[in-house]
Amino acid sequence: MSGFDRRLITPLVAGAVLNPVNTTILSVALVPIGLALGEPPSAVAWLVTSLYVSTAIGQPVAGLLIDRYGPRRLFLPATALVGVAGALGTVAPNLAVLVVARVLLGLGTCAGYPAAMRLLRDEADRTGEDSPGGVLTILAVATQTTAVIGPPLGGVLIDLGGWRTTLAINVPLALAAFVLGWRHFPRDRAPRRPQRTRSFTLSGLNAPLLVTYFRAMLSSVVAYGFIYGFTQWLQAGRGFSAGESGLVLLPLFATAIVVAAVSGRSEALRAHLVLGSAGQVVVCLLMLTLTPASPLWLILLVTLVSGVPQGLVNLALQHAVYRQADPARVAGSTGMMRTFLYVGAIAVGAVQGVVFGDRVDTDGLRELTAVLLGASVVFLLVNVFDRSLSRPRE
Repeated sequence: MSGFDRRLITPLVAGAVLNPVNTTILSVALVPIGLALGEPPSAVAWLVTSLYVSTAIGQPVAGLLIDRYGPRRLFLPATALVGVAGALGTVAPNLAVLVVARVLLGLGTCAGYPAAMRLLRDEADRTGEDSPGGVLTILAVATQTTAVIGPPLGGVLIDLGGWRTTLAINVPLALAAFVLGWRHFPRDRAPRRPQRTRSFTLSGLNAPLLVTYFRAMLSSVVAYGFIYGFTQWLQAGRGFSAGESGLVLLPLFATAIVVAAVSGRSEALRAHLVLGSAGQVVVCLLMLTLTPASPLWLILLVTLVSGVPQGLVNLALQHAVYRQADPARVAGSTGMMRTFLYVGAIAVGAVQGVVFGDRVDTDGLRELTAVLLGASVVFLLVNVFDRSLSRPRE
């Protein structure tokens, strides 16, 4: 990281974390929102699905535009949209307006991560370093941290000011990211001309990259199913408050950060993915043992173990895309990976709507966990039998 412009690190992180924090912070607010607005869990679930759908559509588009026109031109207006969406959600009088706010949040946060990857690739080209691994690790740890700290942060905000604070927090976050991007992002050059190559398909797609996208989808089914399904069960099935549910997830937060920081020093991507997917299988098996009378130590063990795959898988997927993508299309390829992540999240969100229906209970959690277990087993098998990431870089 010696030749990398360190002034870019803070705005890179500030922009990239807007999406993961909005993905998870709402998990502890779903029950309070439903109670406040008189809506059942199946209706409140649209707050989750709406962000997933808008992000799944918006991220590859944002990535392709960033590759074409530069990160600054897309990052600044998108970040401003996050602030507008946060303000709208804060004053939303009903569920419909909240859904609109979440759609705008999804679109506004689309540019952060692809812009970060585009700037990393540009800096690698400028400095001659093949991969700024240290910066990739910082970025992964930051996004991992905010994704996992979302539920505890949401619980604290709800205890302090009610569920609307989980939307209002976007206003200062967006303002900070906008100012940092304005000050430190380099001015964009003239738009790049699209490159035509014989191997070009959607976002420079190639076979190894397609497998990585499939991995991302499978991993997100388990990760998002756990974050939302398990957290709702803690409140409605186990009787914890929003703040207590957030605190219960702290072991996940701590473990994921440590694992991501340690694993970031190595590029043994296949080993990380095999271990991470095996960890997801273990988490699902532990979840099947939960009941309303489960002791606190068992619940904490589940969250502690879940931090291991959370820390391993996300960083490995990020490195895989950086390695496998066409350098000229790294932002678009990153955006496409995020789309596959959200396709998995949308799928598991639909499953949650079916298994929970109008009431979150332990039977529904077990049905959800059975689906997560199936996805984690397939994810493990893909990683065991696909050896493309074990090959040296060409």
